[in-house]
Amino acid sequence: MIPEIDLADPEVVRDPATVYGRAREQGPVARLVAPGFGVMWAMTRHSAARAMLSDPRFAMGPNTFLDLPIPDPCRKYLRSLGTLEGAEHTRLRRLVSPAFTARRMHGLRTRIEAIVERILDELPGHAVDGVVDLQEHFARPIPADVICDLVGIPEADRADWRRYGAAIQAGHGQEFIEAIPRVMAGAEAAVAHHRAEPGENLISDLIRAQEADGDRLDDTELVTFVWQLALAGQAPVTTQLANAVEVLLRHPDQLALLRAEPERMAWAVEELIRWAGPQLLTFPRFATEDVEFEGVRIRAGEAVTAAIAAVNRDPRVYTDPERLDLTRSPGEAAHLGFAHGPHFCLGASLARVEIEVALTALLRRHPALATAGDGATRVPDPGTWRLATLPVTL
Repeated sequence: MIPEIDLADPEVVRDPATVYGRAREQGPVARLVAPGFGVMWAMTRHSAARAMLSDPRFAMGPNTFLDLPIPDPCRKYLRSLGTLEGAEHTRLRRLVSPAFTARRMHGLRTRIEAIVERILDELPGHAVDGVVDLQEHFARPIPADVICDLVGIPEADRADWRRYGAAIQAGHGQEFIEAIPRVMAGAEAAVAHHRAEPGENLISDLIRAQEADGDRLDDTELVTFVWQLALAGQAPVTTQLANAVEVLLRHPDQLALLRAEPERMAWAVEELIRWAGPQLLTFPRFATEDVEFEGVRIRAGEAVTAAIAAVNRDPRVYTDPERLDLTRSPGEAAHLGFAHGPHFCLGASLARVEIEVALTALLRRHPALATAGDGATRVPDPGTWRLATLPVTL
């Protein structure tokens, strides 16, 4: 019998790891249901999720922004790398991937450290009665400022881009609708500026870059990539930073270990993503034909996702997977927090460096960091695991 998970069940929001984990132990595939929700299948085991995410019979769906009331001149910027498949996806990925290699991202460490230190300098000034919200004043500004610096957004415009990122992460409301064309206009302006005055930034690199066959991004592709990168580079890292701090404060033994051995931080980041990553489900794929998969008949057009909350705690690939263990062996299977296959997160290396630098600096500068009041509050969302607030004393 195929297990069924009701996304409207409060337990899915309160304790997704347990709910999805229970389904995983009943079988590799679960059915997700909710009022007004079509059929969606979830892969709950590591091997099934990896297979699905790399199977060309499951394709990314249409861009959901297409249904929004976006001005007509902006609609040409809605074709994203994340929704393309086949040769078109391969071409764009080939053109932009060299800018995101692990070596290049590690080369940005000094610039990232400067941004993090500046934001930490400002942190005490945000305290009210000795309490500061790390979600608002640490986790949110760091990835916004880092991605803007990398892309080449002028400093004078970065406060706006922080607001755009927050509005789009919220995912609804008038501010969300208004943010999209504004950020597109900002990307147009940034591309035009760096075409006239190239600098040391991603936009300038992509303008200069040209494949051996003469292929390069055209202006529409470049603006599209810039605005979507500047937003996609914010929300997941914001969420993971806040999750990581909250988890460490709830696990004082692991926090003490990390303080005593800060050289463990790079691997600790992997374990924190595995154990408390921002996404509970991957972006859905859609079957392009009738598919028999893990013993389940998935019909053409039906949605399929990987239940990261279950997959990243699969006892078939992880030892004692329910335990947060910052000494866990790197030899265990890679988590799927950045997905897998052709749509593996392009910015994974950047995210890893950002989180490592930010957590290292926070713990070094605030050895007495502690949860304040009743602790963090969480956004009730069955698709993501993210905080609304993270009050602490420094």
